[in-house]
Amino acid sequence: MNGFTAEPTTLDSHPPMETGGSDAALVAQAQAGNAQAFALLYQRYLDRVYDFASRRVESVEAAQDATQTVFLRALSSLPTCRDGEAFAGWLFAIARNVITDGYRSRRYTTVIYDDAFDLPDQADSPEEMAIMADQRRQLADARRRCLNPVERELLDLRLQDLGDKEIARAMGRTHGATRTAQYRLVQKLRDCMNRLRPGQEANHVAP
Repeated sequence: MNGFTAEPTTLDSHPPMETGGSDAALVAQAQAGNAQAFALLYQRYLDRVYDFASRRVESVEAAQDATQTVFLRALSSLPTCRDGEAFAGWLFAIARNVITDGYRSRRYTTVIYDDAFDLPDQADSPEEMAIMADQRRQLADARRRCLNPVERELLDLRLQDLGDKEIARAMGRTHGATRTAQYRLVQKLRDCMNRLRPGQEANHVAP
């Protein structure tokens, strides 16, 4: 994540915890004042929140700023997280709000750049790396040309390995509506990527 780190505001000091605790257990511990528990949640989700932000703002600096704001807001709002098992969805709902608030106040500009999709991979060979890089470019191109803003946001959340219920929580939708939207998104992306194969032009550019 470009070497970015941001230390959340500390709570009361407690003995170190094991890193393998569930989100629910760590949330409960953090709500009881355990700084180490929140630090573990922070470490667990830092890269994913930054990656989400980097897809939605115009610069590395803006993504770093947004990410730090997300975790500071999450820390101050932690008592309102009533379901620790749904922490991921709750956290990404905050991330969406932070970026939306920043856009409205013109702190950030929601311009997506293809470099945000150029993530490190663990391919075993140069050929596999080339294939994966080409797939990322195709996905970024389809995202830019064929998806509307809501669909782009849904895709960005899917790329953070969130489940259906977590995405629904993050977007403030019902589970059923989210599943339907994701099905339509996959179909639209598939059709778009087929149209955008080399030598073909897109018929539609999303606003």
